[in-house]
Amino acid sequence: MKSHRQLSARQEALAERNLVAAIITLRSVEECRAFLRDLCTPAELQAMADRWAVVECLRRGLPYREIHRQTGVSVTTIGRVARYLAQGNGGYALAAQRIDGSQHG
Repeated sequence: MKSHRQLSARQEALAERNLVAAIITLRSVEECRAFLRDLCTPAELQAMADRWAVVECLRRGLPYREIHRQTGVSVTTIGRVARYLAQGNGGYALAAQRIDGSQHG
């Protein structure tokens, strides 16, 4: 992805940890939105929003073609999101469960 500098695996992990540490300091949807809009290009932010929309569709049991029709996301990306939802690091599922809990609590 980037070729202008080479970071060690340790440096990459520290940079990611620092980013996550910054994110968890945010206290509201508005603060997080402002941070993401400063951090990401419009295309990057749209891609993340699209993937999150796919998570919601997959959790409702929609078929890939219907998700593609509703979101415009490629079937390849839908498959990748589905794979990470089922066998990834658990982040999609945890966030979705917490949103479900906050809406029904």
